[in-house]
Amino acid sequence: MAETLYKDTTYTVSLLVQSIGLGKIALPDIQRPFVWQAAKVRELFDSMYKGFPVGYLLFWETGADTGARQIGIGTQAAVPNHLIVDGQQRLTSLFAVMTAAKVLRDDYSEARIRIAFRPADAMFAVTDAAIEKDPEYIPDISTLWQQGGKRATTKAFLKAVGARREIDDAEEERLEDAIDRLYDLQHYPFKVVELSASADEEQVAEIFVRINSEGVTLIQADFILTLMSVFWEKGRRDLEQFCRACRLPTLNGASPFNWYIQPQPPQMLRATVAVAFRRAVLKHMYTLLRGRDLDTGKPSPERRDTQFARLAQAQEHVLDLTNWHEFLLCLERAGFRGKKMISSENAIIFSYAMWLIGRVDYGVPVARLREVIARWFFMAHTTSRYSGSFETQVERDLALLADVQPGDADGFAAVLDRIVDDTLTTDFWDITLPNELSSSASKSPALLAYIAALNIVDADALLSTGKVRARLDPAVTAKKGIERHHLFPRAYLRKLKIAGTKQINQIANMALVEWYDNIAISDQPPSVYWPDQVAKKALREPALAEQVRWHALPDGWTELPYEEFLAQRRKLMARVVCAAFERLADQQYAPVYPTPGAPAKATTTTRAYYAVRVVDLLDAGLIAAGAILINPNDDVQATVLSDGRIEFDGITFDSPSGAGDAAHGGSTNGWAYWLADTPSGLRPLAGLRDDLRAGDEADTDGQDV
Repeated sequence: MAETLYKDTTYTVSLLVQSIGLGKIALPDIQRPFVWQAAKVRELFDSMYKGFPVGYLLFWETGADTGARQIGIGTQAAVPNHLIVDGQQRLTSLFAVMTAAKVLRDDYSEARIRIAFRPADAMFAVTDAAIEKDPEYIPDISTLWQQGGKRATTKAFLKAVGARREIDDAEEERLEDAIDRLYDLQHYPFKVVELSASADEEQVAEIFVRINSEGVTLIQADFILTLMSVFWEKGRRDLEQFCRACRLPTLNGASPFNWYIQPQPPQMLRATVAVAFRRAVLKHMYTLLRGRDLDTGKPSPERRDTQFARLAQAQEHVLDLTNWHEFLLCLERAGFRGKKMISSENAIIFSYAMWLIGRVDYGVPVARLREVIARWFFMAHTTSRYSGSFETQVERDLALLADVQPGDADGFAAVLDRIVDDTLTTDFWDITLPNELSSSASKSPALLAYIAALNIVDADALLSTGKVRARLDPAVTAKKGIERHHLFPRAYLRKLKIAGTKQINQIANMALVEWYDNIAISDQPPSVYWPDQVAKKALREPALAEQVRWHALPDGWTELPYEEFLAQRRKLMARVVCAAFERLADQQYAPVYPTPGAPAKATTTTRAYYAVRVVDLLDAGLIAAGAILINPNDDVQATVLSDGRIEFDGITFDSPSGAGDAAHGGSTNGWAYWLADTPSGLRPLAGLRDDLRAGDEADTDGQDV
């Protein structure tokens, strides 16, 4: 007969709340963002009040010895007897409402969950300003379960109702009965499945899936984070605080905020595990951290504490702000400027782990490490090394360091350089990368590698003196943006019967230009518009030749058939990437950082620039109501309404940028993003705005809005 892995039991709500308060049941989520909406909390109490079932709770015995303590927190708090595997949101709701405890919202502000109750008809509601003023409601049911709260709450409620209308003895009794029934929810029975400490994580996960009604799947990181909540709660809190601080810049000292990644705790946990144990398969890590004896299968408190101590030591390095920001400079060196250039966050996380291993275990000097890891990240990101079954690949990479002795900086660098060189072979540059560029995906790793290459070589935007790198700086809200522009115009290709969006938007048909150059050129072929644009820009021959080189334009490209042009340009783009990548190994190479400009003076004319609205363009006759706005890169269109608002995808927006955000995602400069269909052809809204201003303030300049 198979071993029983669980037992059914029943807890009353008051016992659950008491056990959580005493720390016997681990409820770490009371310290983390509460994901339920208040309406779901209302529904929970309404169902309990009506006697409806509200689902099972799933606990897991920790297997901790009586009196066991958490590690690494000085006074060492007691270890809980049970973990909550399923039911954390319900228990957080119960605990927060019945104890009046605050929870954390998505923005990490503290707030109370305030649920109201109307005894006359047993109606629950989320408390708002109107309910606060309505004497028919108890505006905050939490008061019932505070010391002496039931009597005081009932008395105050009946007094408020009586001041508004007359109530007889019979109604007063019904109202009191309704309040008594609400108060007695503390005795509501919850069915609990308690899993044995002998159950392993795979069994727990399978049981969770089979009884869970929300379709949620547990991941291996959940188990390790749960173990941290039990045996090292401070470590989990530090991890989560780091991730929280990555999201918003601060003026109050150092911060992990950055422009590349807003990591989740499981991601930083992976980096910690890699540094501490040279492992990536979290399933194995869970077994290690539980301290199981490989022969008996029984947990060993001593072995568990030893493993957690290793994890704690590694996490200290992972969360160190100096380490973090020194590593991020490797991404800058590799030509990557921000989140929009990242298609694989795993490449960041595991490159950081490699940086830490090199720095902590092998003592590689920071300057040299920046060079080695920049090449490593470029390779890992461009080849999607850590996509798919990435855990296996990470462990293979880490295993190659097994024979390198601690402190051997040269040995560490040699291993990583060898992997990079064995991956980015001549065949990769000549065959693989050109084939990867045969795509229209805007987040293609091959495309992002090419853009990074333009940053490394500090290339100009095409037919411009402005640098690609400067225009892609995420920390700067540029006065003029940069866009991808069709070299063979969309309308021209459609005349050639090439109508498919994927074919028109091929990576090899796009070039980076500044926003005011990305103008409509109707259906002109390259052989017509290109000489005209070159003449207007008046670039000197050496500068033009360099731009042609870095923007990978084939000889005589304007006369080439479209398919031949794409094939030739893909090969040239791959050569540009290769040439830029080779610079990363040059000790003399250093990224060229844009020099911050002086702040613009707050003049009257600048404010006038901000005041221009779409409705002003309508009033001036520069655009007509009903005009179509398009963005050829994203193949989307919107409509200008008579009041100056913009309709996109059935939704009305007050500004071009609002519609641009909806169409493109993120923070979008709508004035540069949208092209308007005017009598003189397609033009950027920003160009029309400039025309409006040209009459009276020709010399004024300012920032796009």
